[in-house]
Amino acid sequence: MIPLVFLREGEEAIVVGIYGGHGLVRRLTSMGIYPNVRIKLLKTRGLGPVVIEVGGTRIALGFGVASKIYVRPLS
Repeated sequence: MIPLVFLREGEEAIVVGIYGGHGLVRRLTSMGIYPNVRIKLLKTRGLGPVVIEVGGTRIALGFGVASKIYVRPLS
Protein backbone atom coordinates (compact mmCIF):
# COMPACT_ATOMS: atom_id res chain seq x y z
CA MET A 1 0.00 0.00 0.00
CA ILE A 2 1.45 3.35 -1.09
CA PRO A 3 0.22 6.92 -1.53
CA LEU A 4 -1.25 7.65 -4.96
CA VAL A 5 1.49 10.22 -5.60
CA PHE A 6 4.11 7.41 -5.65
CA LEU A 7 2.61 5.75 -8.75
CA ARG A 8 4.32 6.21 -12.11
CA GLU A 9 2.48 7.83 -15.01
CA GLY A 10 0.37 5.21 -16.77
CA GLU A 11 0.31 2.89 -13.76
CA GLU A 12 -2.99 1.45 -12.51
CA ALA A 13 -3.95 0.68 -8.93
CA ILE A 14 -6.82 -0.16 -6.61
CA VAL A 15 -7.79 2.38 -3.95
CA VAL A 16 -7.23 0.90 -0.48
CA GLY A 17 -8.15 3.85 1.71
CA ILE A 18 -8.45 7.61 2.10
CA TYR A 19 -6.72 9.07 5.13
CA GLY A 20 -8.37 12.43 5.74
CA GLY A 21 -11.34 14.03 7.45
CA HIS A 22 -14.97 13.22 6.75
CA GLY A 23 -15.27 16.18 4.38
CA LEU A 24 -12.39 14.98 2.21
CA VAL A 25 -13.67 11.41 2.15
CA ARG A 26 -17.16 12.62 1.21
CA ARG A 27 -15.80 14.87 -1.57
CA LEU A 28 -13.62 12.14 -3.08
CA THR A 29 -16.44 9.60 -2.82
CA SER A 30 -18.71 11.97 -4.75
CA MET A 31 -16.04 11.99 -7.51
CA GLY A 32 -16.01 8.18 -7.63
CA ILE A 33 -12.81 7.74 -5.61
CA TYR A 34 -13.32 5.22 -2.78
CA PRO A 35 -11.92 1.85 -1.64
CA ASN A 36 -11.81 -1.00 -4.19
CA VAL A 37 -12.07 1.35 -7.19
CA ARG A 38 -9.54 0.98 -10.00
CA ILE A 39 -7.70 4.16 -10.95
CA LYS A 40 -4.97 5.10 -13.42
CA LEU A 41 -2.40 7.84 -12.87
CA LEU A 42 -2.26 9.88 -16.08
CA LYS A 43 0.00 12.78 -15.17
CA THR A 44 2.04 14.07 -12.26
CA ARG A 45 4.46 16.97 -12.00
CA GLY A 46 6.53 16.96 -8.82
CA LEU A 47 4.52 18.62 -6.07
CA GLY A 48 1.93 19.94 -8.53
CA PRO A 49 -1.48 18.60 -9.52
CA VAL A 50 -2.04 14.91 -10.22
CA VAL A 51 -4.38 13.81 -13.04
CA ILE A 52 -6.06 10.43 -12.65
CA GLU A 53 -8.68 8.46 -14.55
CA VAL A 54 -11.56 6.88 -12.64
CA GLY A 55 -14.34 5.07 -14.48
CA GLY A 56 -13.46 6.76 -17.77
CA THR A 57 -13.42 10.26 -16.22
CA ARG A 58 -10.28 12.39 -15.83
CA ILE A 59 -9.91 14.13 -12.49
CA ALA A 60 -7.24 16.60 -11.36
CA LEU A 61 -6.30 16.55 -7.68
CA GLY A 62 -3.92 18.71 -5.70
CA PHE A 63 -0.77 17.00 -4.45
CA GLY A 64 -1.90 17.23 -0.82
CA VAL A 65 -5.22 15.51 -1.52
CA ALA A 66 -3.62 12.86 -3.74
CA SER A 67 -1.08 12.06 -1.00
CA LYS A 68 -3.96 11.07 1.32
CA ILE A 69 -5.25 8.41 -1.10
CA TYR A 70 -3.56 5.06 -0.55
CA VAL A 71 -3.51 2.47 -3.32
CA ARG A 72 -2.32 -1.03 -4.19
CA PRO A 73 -0.49 -0.99 -7.55
CA LEU A 74 -1.65 -3.59 -10.08
CA SER A 75 1.76 -4.03 -11.71
